[in-house]
Amino acid sequence: MKIKIFIYAFFVLNLVSCGTRKSVKHIPDVKQYLLEIPKVQKINDSTFSFNQNYLTKNKQQLWELYIKGNPLQLGYNNGALMQPLMQKQEEIFFSKVETFVPSKFKQNLLRGFLKWYNRKMYLNIKEDDQVELYGLSQYSSDKYDFIAPKFRRAMYLHGAHDIGHAMQDLMVVGCTSLAVWNENTEDGDLLIGRNFDFYVGDEFAKNKLVEFVEPETGIPYLSVSWPGMIGVVSGMNKEGITVTINAGKSKIPLTAKTPISLVTREILQYARNIDEAIAIAKKRKVFVSESILVGSANDKNAVIIEVSPDNFGVYKVENSSKVFCTNHFQSEAYKDDKRNQKHINESHSEYRYEKLQELLQENKKLNPEKMASILRDRSGLEDKSIGYGNEKAINQLLAHHAVIFSPEKRLVWVSSNPYQLGEFVCYDLNEIFSDKRLANGEFSKSKLNIAKDPFVDSPEFKDYEDYKKKSSQIDAAINDQNRVLAQDFIIHYQSLNPDLWLVYYQIGKYYFNKKEYSNAKIEFEKALTKEITTVPDRKNVEEYLNKALKKLNN
Repeated sequence: MKIKIFIYAFFVLNLVSCGTRKSVKHIPDVKQYLLEIPKVQKINDSTFSFNQNYLTKNKQQLWELYIKGNPLQLGYNNGALMQPLMQKQEEIFFSKVETFVPSKFKQNLLRGFLKWYNRKMYLNIKEDDQVELYGLSQYSSDKYDFIAPKFRRAMYLHGAHDIGHAMQDLMVVGCTSLAVWNENTEDGDLLIGRNFDFYVGDEFAKNKLVEFVEPETGIPYLSVSWPGMIGVVSGMNKEGITVTINAGKSKIPLTAKTPISLVTREILQYARNIDEAIAIAKKRKVFVSESILVGSANDKNAVIIEVSPDNFGVYKVENSSKVFCTNHFQSEAYKDDKRNQKHINESHSEYRYEKLQELLQENKKLNPEKMASILRDRSGLEDKSIGYGNEKAINQLLAHHAVIFSPEKRLVWVSSNPYQLGEFVCYDLNEIFSDKRLANGEFSKSKLNIAKDPFVDSPEFKDYEDYKKKSSQIDAAINDQNRVLAQDFIIHYQSLNPDLWLVYYQIGKYYFNKKEYSNAKIEFEKALTKEITTVPDRKNVEEYLNKALKKLNN
C-alpha cells in the first residue's frame, strides 16, 4: 500500500519539481582514466579471461571472478567477463518488478517515481564508484533502456536493496550473523558467520558470485554477491577486515542517498582496523537503517556499526568475546528509538537472537564446521520444530548465501546451492592475492572445504521444495474465486510442512474466500497452535478467525 501512495504522490510532485534534471543528465568524468577495452578469451564453456582477469565456475557451481585495475578498468573488466550472467540477473530482477506492477500505466508512474526518488543518489556516490558503475553499465542489456539509461539503471540496481527496504519495509532480508573469539573458539582466533537471507526467487540465487577485486588504490578484497554487483553485502579484505549487513527497521525517507552496499565496499577497500571502518561509515549519508557487523584481524575484535538516516551508533560488547546481530539495533544511540523497540517486540529478530544464545551454550568452542552447523540450524528455541522456512529459524531455507570468515588466517568459506546447505568452499586470501594463485590457476583451497548438510538429501528437504512449488498454487486459489482445490491436494500440501503455521493460515484463507467458514475456523485454530513468525502475523490469523466465527454465528 505504501508504495502506491508514494507513486501517486510522485505524480503530484513531478508537476512542481524540476529537481531531477541534473541527475538525469549526470555522467561521471571517465576521461581521466586509462582504459583498455577488454577482449575476452573463451577457454571453455565456464572459463574466460582477459589479461590477468578471470571468470570461472567451480565444481560446486559458484562463479569466481578476479578483476584488477583502475575504477573504469574494473567496471569494463567486470562487465566484459560477466555480460551474459549480468544481463540474465537484470532480466530476473526486472521481471519480478513487472510481476509486482503489471499495469503499464503504473509502470510508467514507477519509472517517474524512481527518477524523482533517486535524484540525489549521484551526489552521494563516490566518483570512483560512479566511474566503475559506468564501465560496468556499458555491458548492460538494451532491453531495459525504457526504464532508464544504462548508467542510471546501474545506480538504481545498487540501491534496490535499500529502496525495497525503505518503500515497503520489506523484510526479504532477515539476516543473522555472529562473531566469536578468545574462549569461544577452538584456537582463540576470531571467527565470524553470517546468513544473507535475501530472497528474490530461486532463479536470482542460482548464479552466486565470489568476486576477488584488486583495485588500483586501496586494499584487495573478496565479496560474495551476484552478477552485476560492485557493492558488498558480505566480504573480507586482505587486511582481515570483514563486513556483513543486516537490515533494521526503517522509516520511509524522502530521497535515496548512499546505497549501504557501497558504504561497506568502501570499508573493505580502505579500512585496516575497526576505527577506520567506523570513520568511513560515519561520513556517508545512508537512506535506510542497517547494522554492519565489522570484524578485524588487527584488533582481534568485532563491533556492530548501526546506521540510519538520522542516527549513528556503535555496539561494542563489554567483558565478552562474542557478538550477535539479527535485525534490531543494540547500541546506546538507539536505546530510546520507538521504531526499534517496536521491532524487537513484534518481529522475529529477538527470537533468532535468543536462539543464537542457546546454540552458543550448546557449542562452547566453535570452529568453522561448528559455525556452519549453527548457520544451518532449522529448529526453534529449545529445539522445537517450527516448520521449514519459518523466519524464526536461523536457517530460513531461503538464504542467498552463507559465509564464514577466519580473519586472522585470511580464510573465507562460501556456501554453495541450495541455500547454505551445499558444500562450503574455502578461499585463502593470502594465496589469491599473490603469485601462487596465478601459478596453480585455482581459487579455492578445497582441502579445507566444509561438507554439505546431509539434510539436503533427505525426504524432508524434498518435501520442503515441493511445498514451495505448491504454495504458488495455493496463492492463486486464494485470489481466484473460481479455482477449486481438491481435498487430497490440500491434505498433501499441509503434510509437506506440517509444523509451519503458514500452511494452515493459507488454507484457512482459501476456505474463508470460498465462504466455507466452518473449515476456515478449523484451519485458523490449527495455525494458532504453531509458532507464528511475528506479532502482526498472529493478529492477522486471530482477525480471520474472529471474522469466520462471526459469519458462523450470523
